[in-house]
Amino acid sequence: MKKTDWSAPLRNRLPQDYFPKMVNFINEVYKSGRIYPPEDKIFRAIELTSLAETKVVIVGQDPYPQPGKAQGLSFSYPMSFVVQRADSIVNIQKELADEGFVKSDSDLTAWAEQGVLLLNAVLTVPEFSSNAHAGLIWEPLTDEIIKIASDDARPKVFLLWGNFARKKAALIDQNKHLIIESAHPSPLSASRGFFGSNAFSRANEFLEQSGQQPVDWSK
Repeated sequence: MKKTDWSAPLRNRLPQDYFPKMVNFINEVYKSGRIYPPEDKIFRAIELTSLAETKVVIVGQDPYPQPGKAQGLSFSYPMSFVVQRADSIVNIQKELADEGFVKSDSDLTAWAEQGVLLLNAVLTVPEFSSNAHAGLIWEPLTDEIIKIASDDARPKVFLLWGNFARKKAALIDQNKHLIIESAHPSPLSASRGFFGSNAFSRANEFLEQSGQQPVDWSK
């Protein structure tokens, strides 16, 4: 993990033996088979989006388990990946369009560069085995990232999509930040409340009201 402004608070909050255990876990699983994202992209979310710049947090579950898709950012995947069927990004694009934002690609790197922390709760996954690394090592780290973001002085928006992400609301100071909860954007659940949630417009409205630059969701 590269040194960022997340590093010091994480090391202050987590047990001293956590990081050696995490390194051992990474070394073991990447030797054992095909694991995603590529090892150098495990911590890409906090490397691209500093704590000082974070103004929106989007919590995902774990990386995409398909080859060539996971890139270390929740919900995001490179344009080079060919989608065979409708997925969460397609539904995110539909909701964006309904809110007046036009985004035609699946790569959310430009969001991360604007202060949108695209954080998965679990940072690695074996090929074709969704959520197989849940409960093994990552949640203490990612829960602390959410808590650190909440404890920071800057008011933020937390987008919690689906039951898994919504459980993270307990980690967030709801008196300081805006929490927008809805159904997950996956094809199985998007019609149950993700569509029509106006999450992106509401996020920008809150940011502007708190004196911050809104996110250009079209990028």
